[in-house]
Amino acid sequence: MTVKIAIDGPAGAGKSTVAKKLAKLLNYTYIDTGAMYRAITYKAIQQGINLTEENKIADIVQCADIILEGEKIFLDGKDISEEIRKPEVSEKVSLVSKIPKVREILVQKQRKIAEGKNVVMDGRDIGTVVLPDAQFKFFLTASLEERAKRRYRELKTKNVNVSYYEVLKEIENRDTIDSQRDTSPLKIAEDSIVIDTTYLSEEEVLEKLYNIIKEGLKGEI
Repeated sequence: MTVKIAIDGPAGAGKSTVAKKLAKLLNYTYIDTGAMYRAITYKAIQQGINLTEENKIADIVQCADIILEGEKIFLDGKDISEEIRKPEVSEKVSLVSKIPKVREILVQKQRKIAEGKNVVMDGRDIGTVVLPDAQFKFFLTASLEERAKRRYRELKTKNVNVSYYEVLKEIENRDTIDSQRDTSPLKIAEDSIVIDTTYLSEEEVLEKLYNIIKEGLKGEI
């Protein structure tokens, strides 16, 4: 039996960091679905495509060669792991990810990557759409202010020139777009375990998830 672990939540809730550490701890495959949407956004920006031109962006997805290798992501043979984390991509990724055809194609790619493997997959629609039959579903959240602080600190460590207020508004805007889009909106799956990470460290969140999974698998890990 393969084990699927779905981790959803809004921007800055800490899901990617915890998902990576959890996958490493369990020796499972980590799948960062958000990076895939960022890769398409990056490619559209590079090609100068208006992000409201949904058909053109859907064409990009059809031909894009996206490969995930651990924490790295390759687009058409090029490592774009750093480029997709820059503010110009972060500010626009929600516009691309709300396009129905883009989601349809990437969801199929994500399911294919997860086939036959033990995986930890994070995103915004994993427990509800991509892996609805996942044995473990978690929804990580935190206050808007705390999520903005985390993202701001992360960007400053990468020497990105941005203000806390700009990051706050960007996350607030992404929350609105992600939760109100027609296709696969950000929402809590009925059988998800919700964890508020506002006052928890990464290690505390990781421990919570690991213990729940360990209990659920009855000592098989």
